[in-house]
Amino acid sequence: MNTDYKKTSVIQNILRILLGAFMFYAGIGHLTFLRTEFQSQVPTWITTDKGFMDFIVLASGVVEIIFGVLMIFGGRLKVITGIVLAIFYILIFPGNINQYVNQIDSFGLDNDNQRLIRLFFQPVLIIWALWSTGALKYLMRRKSKQ
Repeated sequence: MNTDYKKTSVIQNILRILLGAFMFYAGIGHLTFLRTEFQSQVPTWITTDKGFMDFIVLASGVVEIIFGVLMIFGGRLKVITGIVLAIFYILIFPGNINQYVNQIDSFGLDNDNQRLIRLFFQPVLIIWALWSTGALKYLMRRKSKQ
């Protein structure tokens, strides 16, 4: 089995660790000082119950801390971590859309233009997670073999 895709460059490793630190920080924020801000991200079509919103924020905070640790220290798990993190970014994207559609001020985004611009950063995070872990190379190689 060829494992070239597991080899990542110094730049990829630095950016993977940076993304991991960002995820760890965001996870801590979910549990503490950004908890209310993150509650405004929970799509209203999921729930409007404040208690359930808080549960979602706390649970996603724990998940983000785990992602942060795995991105930094995951070693052999980095490719699968990158794939699952990219999926996570896709799954939480409706929260960003909810903030835009419902004109919710949060995280310093207090107008529609700022909220709209933020939507374009989600694909950047997805590609960042895939590229920095070697997952993008793995997925492309896997697709070309089919």
